[in-house]
Amino acid sequence: MEYRDYYQTLGVSKTADQDEIKKAYRKLARKYHPDVNPDDPKAEEKFKDINEAYQVLSDEDKRQKYDRFGSQWKQYQQRGGRSEDFDWSQWAAQGQPGGTQYRTVSQEEFEQMFGGGLGGFSDFFETLFGGMGGVGGARRTTQRQRPQTMRQARDIEHPVDITLEEAFNGTTRLLSFEDGRRIEATIPPAVKTGSKIRLSGQGAEGARGAGDLYLKIKVLPHHKFTRDGDDLRIDQPVDFFTALLGGEVKVATIDKEVNLTVPPGTDSGKTFRLKGLGMPKLNRKNERGDLYVRLQIQVPKDLTAAQKKKFKELQEAMQ
Repeated sequence: MEYRDYYQTLGVSKTADQDEIKKAYRKLARKYHPDVNPDDPKAEEKFKDINEAYQVLSDEDKRQKYDRFGSQWKQYQQRGGRSEDFDWSQWAAQGQPGGTQYRTVSQEEFEQMFGGGLGGFSDFFETLFGGMGGVGGARRTTQRQRPQTMRQARDIEHPVDITLEEAFNGTTRLLSFEDGRRIEATIPPAVKTGSKIRLSGQGAEGARGAGDLYLKIKVLPHHKFTRDGDDLRIDQPVDFFTALLGGEVKVATIDKEVNLTVPPGTDSGKTFRLKGLGMPKLNRKNERGDLYVRLQIQVPKDLTAAQKKKFKELQEAMQ
């Protein structure tokens, strides 16, 4: 039976702490996962070796036992001993008190972005720690099996904040994943807060492919416009004389500037509807909501004495 150097498998030193071990495992597991290398049997074998090494070195009890065995094995080899003559009985796990310690492995340890399924273990591992090393109470087996991906393909939601202008015109977002993937996602015009953009096959990996990634949209508040479905609303200041005598005022819509005709004697708070100048309507090409403009009359301030006198005369004349 061949001795296995788990430190060499993960590429860490014998003094490595748990953070170094976990970091090395995650990096190698993503690289050699069978779902990432479906046509490479060598990658599958490497992946099983990585899982086995991590199963030992991430557990303090197993690691201590492995380190004690490794020291004795090294001395035995230096004396010219053969593996077939080595006394394995003192190291063999019996699954009884005083043997290997049992623990439950968290899903996070073995299911990173690309997962980390438990597969069959080597005879070396089985001899030292028993069937599956006590993980989840699994039964002992001495036959190496094809790794089974415990992780199921699942959908993922990812929040994305966009501006009102981006919601009007449409936009893109560059998404980066832990496994190194980079995807440019297209967000179409007319999306609202709560809209979901589906990216097929970009979710969590599983045994039979991947789930979908959903971008959950949030449209940020705007400093001028308030959105009401496909419509927009805006408060528009207008000077006292235009409201009194009538005239035109320039109104900024979300994509251009237009002239609004104000009738004489318009009260403050009067709302005008500008048809087709709101937000685009989803899946309805060339159709838009409306823009509602509420006038806010600005009263003249800092009048001179002469100006105040004329307004007084006007007030008296109107009465």
